Amino acid sequence: MAESTRRNFLQSAGLASVAAAAAVKTAQAANSVIRLGAIGCGGRARSLVKELASVDGVDLVAVCDPDAARAAQIAASFGDRPQIKTDLRALLAMKELDAVVIATPDHWHAPASLLALAAGKHVYVEKPCAHNLREGRLLVEAAHRSGLKVQHGTQSRSSELVAQGMRLLREGVIGDVLAAKAWNVQRRGEIGHAKPSQPPAGFDYDMWVGPAPKPPFQSNRHHYTWHWWYDFGTGDMGNDGVHELDIARWGLDVNQHPSRIAATGGKLKFNDDQQFPDTQYVSFDYPGDGRRGTHRQLIFEQRLWSRYGMEGVDNGNAFYGTEGWMLLAKRGVLKVFDERNRPREIKLQPVSLPSHAENFIDAIAGNAKLTAEIEVGHLSAALCHLGNIATRVGRTLEFDPLKEQILHDDEANALLRRTYREGHFATPSGV
Repeated sequence: MAESTRRNFLQSAGLASVAAAAAVKTAQAANSVIRLGAIGCGGRARSLVKELASVDGVDLVAVCDPDAARAAQIAASFGDRPQIKTDLRALLAMKELDAVVIATPDHWHAPASLLALAAGKHVYVEKPCAHNLREGRLLVEAAHRSGLKVQHGTQSRSSELVAQGMRLLREGVIGDVLAAKAWNVQRRGEIGHAKPSQPPAGFDYDMWVGPAPKPPFQSNRHHYTWHWWYDFGTGDMGNDGVHELDIARWGLDVNQHPSRIAATGGKLKFNDDQQFPDTQYVSFDYPGDGRRGTHRQLIFEQRLWSRYGMEGVDNGNAFYGTEGWMLLAKRGVLKVFDERNRPREIKLQPVSLPSHAENFIDAIAGNAKLTAEIEVGHLSAALCHLGNIATRVGRTLEFDPLKEQILHDDEANALLRRTYREGHFATPSGV
């Protein structure tokens, strides 16, 4: 597709998205069944699609993946009822479709979401919502223009235990929360060294690459291992770390970007082809309004070569307040200590929350607010992007939260965006 044609297509789609959203809402008012399509059919997609399709009133009608075998596997688990597509444009052209779940590699998250919104579909997009910070902002703007629902896949927002912890923090159980720490500690395997080769049969490599630059196919830059390459993934900070970062930001009650980011890290242990670090230590600074007591600090620690976590938890959070601290982990840990590090008894209130999938469907039906709407997702995903950039360039970043620009550092600022394949149909407008 020529660049001028692509631009006209995206602009026309953007103008039509509000009208499409209105048509979707009218159709859904007359039909209580939410007809769902799945874009991406890998491991995470299989569990997510199963969860969404199990919600009352949801019908999985189509699946799409450039790997035909993966798409067929999901379809077969539903009795081959869903239609199988290998091009997401064919799926999005289905007028009967109400919503899509996007569980592709990271580099497709925002482009596929933007195309879905333009086609009038509600979106559940896996974390992180975008491959880079600029795409995240474009997705927020498109969602707000369209009026459609966009749920971010940080499902801890729907965790009853995490919600209990947030309630206690808001009630002042540890006083004023001034600092938080999030950690992602686990043992991951190396991806080895590989050379370019032919893609497997039945795998549309060109569609898989999409709008990203297209290197030759390589076996350790394929299913799942794409996470560790700059052009396709966001490292483990964007893969698993985003969950803990989202909880930490929630507990700190900061609803804007940080202003200063400092990081150290690199490949301390792994000897393979992956580009992202296996070790990171990142500090995010939120200056508040300048008054004492409004300043907040968030620390992120990551090691991918050890099985020992911190405080007995592999992935978790600690919140530090003026009157004590809290240990919180989605693995089922919630403990509070006073300012002398003595355990404090806490009272948990009965709470029953719908799952993240149920919340998405309820929001489409107009019966609930999204627990992780896209603005929330963007703010948390941006921490991954900024932390990765600071680690990559090895310098402290000064960031303008309103303009979403890195100041006085052209090299780092350029990494807020990415390079796209010229003329590709899925290149977002405005990048």
